[in-house]
Amino acid sequence: MKIKNAVESLSALAQESRLSIFRLLVQAGREGVAAGVIGEQLGIPGATLSFHLKELANAKLVKSRTAGRYVIYSASFTEMDKLIAYLTENCCAGDAAQCAPRKSC
Repeated sequence: MKIKNAVESLSALAQESRLSIFRLLVQAGREGVAAGVIGEQLGIPGATLSFHLKELANAKLVKSRTAGRYVIYSASFTEMDKLIAYLTENCCAGDAAQCAPRKSC
């Protein structure tokens, strides 16, 4: 991951609603969650939710797919792992084994 990508990801997550959405999607796993359910669980109105999901998608932190008439969103665990690896690349005085990222779902 390049610094530009890390900044985009961190910027997208540096907002309370988007961080809550991302955490909900991480918790849901690869199956994801329908947009309406995300809004209900977090109390975010549809238009606002759409805006935040777009920001997260632009940062490649979430993906979407259609299932019938529903749009299902899920966290991009690949991008999350890249971000964690970037942030911890030189940690622990060069002993990366001490703080190596754990495997995601």
